[in-house]
Amino acid sequence: MPVSRRTSLPRPSKSAVLTTAALVAACASLTTGCGVIPGSKGGSKDEPVTVMTWAPENTKATNKPGVPAMAKAYARWVNAHGGLDGRELKVITCNDHNDPVGAADCAREAVSEKVAAVVGSYSQHGQSFLSPLEVAGIPYIGGYGVTDEEFSSPLSYPVNGGEPALMAGNGRQLAVRCEQVSLVRPDTIAGDALPKLLDAGLAEGRRKPATDIRAPEDGTDFTSQAEQALTRAGTGGCVTAALGARTDTFYDSYRRTEDAYPTAKISSVLGSVDQSLIDRTGGAEGPYEGAYVTGWYPAASDPRWGEMREVVRQQAFGDNRVDPADAGVQTTWIAYTVLKQVVESLDGGEVSSRSLRRALDKGLKVETGGLTPTLSWRFKDMLAASDFPRLVNADITFQVVRDGRLIPARKGFVNVSRTLEQVR
Repeated sequence: MPVSRRTSLPRPSKSAVLTTAALVAACASLTTGCGVIPGSKGGSKDEPVTVMTWAPENTKATNKPGVPAMAKAYARWVNAHGGLDGRELKVITCNDHNDPVGAADCAREAVSEKVAAVVGSYSQHGQSFLSPLEVAGIPYIGGYGVTDEEFSSPLSYPVNGGEPALMAGNGRQLAVRCEQVSLVRPDTIAGDALPKLLDAGLAEGRRKPATDIRAPEDGTDFTSQAEQALTRAGTGGCVTAALGARTDTFYDSYRRTEDAYPTAKISSVLGSVDQSLIDRTGGAEGPYEGAYVTGWYPAASDPRWGEMREVVRQQAFGDNRVDPADAGVQTTWIAYTVLKQVVESLDGGEVSSRSLRRALDKGLKVETGGLTPTLSWRFKDMLAASDFPRLVNADITFQVVRDGRLIPARKGFVNVSRTLEQVR
């Protein structure tokens, strides 16, 4: 087993989460004070709506450069078409460097810049960045969903089911195909939550829990993990890897190892495997042919992504950071779709962190063109799961690689609410 290289801070206790929620609720009831609420940029019609988007870039582990690049492209597009309800959209970006200090620094910059919201971002360090945002009253709209805190903070407004829905859905997808499953996942705090989620999905298909195999987040060779995974999965089993950018590195080690072990099917989740990775590794002749992949959204080839693709063509053509098939880019697009509709719902009124939160909390319904179900963040819209009280979208998609293309394995969305509610 590899030596743990955990970079996240410990998860807050239930009492700490409740205390923070109470403080935020008390803050929201005041007309002055509480950080940046009165001074958030975008108050008058002549002022821009200023928001922030962050993600890790140029690190040895996970990198999501397409997230801030998509945010900038969206701003150029929306400003070329009249802005957000007539207001200029200004996007500030930040590199969280994939560590707790960097994530906290980005959050503090958001506070100092008096942004109205943090939108469409990616970070593995929820405790580090959400606490400063909560004190300042700044909403976190459409984060990638990689941390538990994004599904518990009262100022988080997720647009997908995050890692919880993906892993529970992956278990559901594999339960009907695999006698035994090996899970290869990061040896991090965030990674520690994945086995129980996958097992909840497997249990619905009356399958045994997966073999949990930890791997270094920034590893460059996974031969030992591949050997363990193949041995435990056996003939008729499946190996699923959720290592983010290192998933391809793992399957490279897997390919060099598999001839000496029983044959197993392979699987992953969107964000670890996407269409661009399949193309780079040989398409139909590559290692992912026949792989099962669980995603949040329709396949990248779906016509419902047409408007996003046009925006990328117009505003980010030639910028290879912006890949329309990347789950981070897709989530950022949906998050900014939410922001646009929230600002428009204010009907020319003040745009601030406070007014955005009020609109969201009062039950504004957001349409995403079929990329997600209708989104709303009222209490009654949230999942009845103690670990994920802010989760409002538990829909996932089953996909498979056929002839080098990620295509639907079944029509429409699959809802994993019941699966997540049973996670303990």
